[in-house]
Amino acid sequence: MAENGEEKLIAVARHIAKTLGHNETMADDILQIFSNFDGRFREKLSEKLSDEDPRTLEHTLKSLERQISRYVSADHPIWSDSADASTFLDAVDDLLSLIQTWTPLSDEKPVAACLDRADDLLQQSMFRLETEFSTLIERGGESFDTTRFQNGTESAAANYFDSDEDDDNDDLIGGDDEDHQVPIAHPVTSYDFVIDALPSGTINDLHEIAKRMVAAGYGKECSHAYSTSRRDFLEESLSRLGLQKLSIEEVQRMPWSELEDEIEKWTKATIMSLRILFPSERRLCDRVFSGFSSASDLSFMEVCRGSTIQLLNFADAVAIGSRAPERLFKVLDVFETLRDLMSEFEAVFSDQYCLFLRNEAVTIWKRLGEAIRGIFMELENLIRRDPAKAAVPGGGLHPITRYVMNYLRAACRSRLTLEQVFEEGAAGGGDFRRVEASSSLSVQMAWIMELLESNLESKSKIYRDPALCSVFMMNNGRYIVQKVRDSELGSLLGDDWIRKHTAKVRQYHVNYMRSSWNKVLGVLKLDSGALASSNGASRAMKEKLKLFNLYFEEICKAQSTWVIFDEQMREEMRISVDGNLTPAYRSFLGRFQNLSDIGKHEKHIRYTVEDVEARISELFEGRIGSAGGRK
Repeated sequence: MAENGEEKLIAVARHIAKTLGHNETMADDILQIFSNFDGRFREKLSEKLSDEDPRTLEHTLKSLERQISRYVSADHPIWSDSADASTFLDAVDDLLSLIQTWTPLSDEKPVAACLDRADDLLQQSMFRLETEFSTLIERGGESFDTTRFQNGTESAAANYFDSDEDDDNDDLIGGDDEDHQVPIAHPVTSYDFVIDALPSGTINDLHEIAKRMVAAGYGKECSHAYSTSRRDFLEESLSRLGLQKLSIEEVQRMPWSELEDEIEKWTKATIMSLRILFPSERRLCDRVFSGFSSASDLSFMEVCRGSTIQLLNFADAVAIGSRAPERLFKVLDVFETLRDLMSEFEAVFSDQYCLFLRNEAVTIWKRLGEAIRGIFMELENLIRRDPAKAAVPGGGLHPITRYVMNYLRAACRSRLTLEQVFEEGAAGGGDFRRVEASSSLSVQMAWIMELLESNLESKSKIYRDPALCSVFMMNNGRYIVQKVRDSELGSLLGDDWIRKHTAKVRQYHVNYMRSSWNKVLGVLKLDSGALASSNGASRAMKEKLKLFNLYFEEICKAQSTWVIFDEQMREEMRISVDGNLTPAYRSFLGRFQNLSDIGKHEKHIRYTVEDVEARISELFEGRIGSAGGRK
């Protein structure tokens, strides 16, 4: 009975060692536990296994070598026949079980020799499984049908990559025979779907192979085989989306017109990647490596790393490139694309292996914000440096005014983004011009307007005629106020700013009247002393009339080439001049014509009131007016 009980105990110990002894250390620990109960137990157990099982081990190993070697040396894919695949996997399972069972007794020479052969056979099996694994992925990728998207969202599109086709094309291109009609691609408009890039059966086969390779300790090799094959698929996908593989230096050397086109392609490719391609790869990895999260995460990172870095490097090249103001709008496109995809970056690259990709995306996104702030600094420098060379003919609108105002109006279409950029710049404590100016977009815009106004004032000094100086400032001031009032700039700068600068325009109007027409109006005034006698009045009025004719002619001749671009302001100016000059001239003529010797002096009346009005109505058109009046 005692011997029978001992046999049973030994059987239990062997079962425990087989079940739990996945490595030599664990098996030794199990035997040590039993040895603590009875020092003779380990000796008896080892002796029992040494006498009988090595022969069984040798026999079983030879059988597995015959089975596995036949498949390992096969010159055709094992998975081309499901029965062969199943048999091969069963043999690999038996080999793994054999190794795990006997590893606790590897210190016995006969067992160690067999285990060495088993390890060699296992390595050959893993190499063949790795080959089959890669072949299955490549064959599955070749059979991928891009019209079969999950949820059927884009089932009408023949190829989701070729999204540059003309939207106006017909749905089908071909001859009259419907069998030869070829579907064309349409741009993807919805991203709420996932692509099954491999057939379901292939995914199941891959999972079965991955399960054996991970169990055998070849998880990294399996991940490498997977990532190598799937990485090619992603790179081809980006290529078919029109995205070139460009280094940062190549992007920076690219002419701006070409870079604009590349940015559009990059935007489409990045959105497609983060919302469709990468989530689809994540899903595929999780299915192939189901139950092995670490292998799944590592494989996914290896698959997507190259393509993600390619996308991020392009954005980085844009961020560290030229700060020329004309680049703002495309840099904004890149900034907004990354910002809007940041949640996708967080979701798709959520595991530990992808942490560096998430961090890199955030870093480049912030660098793009720095680039945008830098572009505004360059705009400020452009305004400061714009030289006061030649005067604008006729005191008209200066090109710098048109450029800056239309630039700012266009920029404010991205107001929310710009507010975010400048607030983050202030929060970051950077050295951007000054903290108070970078703390809000409104203050930034007010600062640029101040620089522009200062620049225009410098340019106005080119004009020798103070009246023309006022016309120049009035034209540019009116244009600025209009552009502010009719855009987002108005809400950024505020009603007080608009009122203040509208008042400035009115003051320029007043300055113009004073410097241009006050001299003429002064001539039409008669002092009481000059009118004391008939002869004195006659001489005085005659001289004043001559001066009026001279001054009026000079002004009209000079101002006939001046221009007021805004039709309403031009009419207001004419009404103002006419309203001040015509009544005074009519009154003067009335008194002049009451002189007793008017007949001798009537020849000095060169202009009638109507002539004056006609000449005023021709002013500010930017062209030479007619001489008008009596000769």
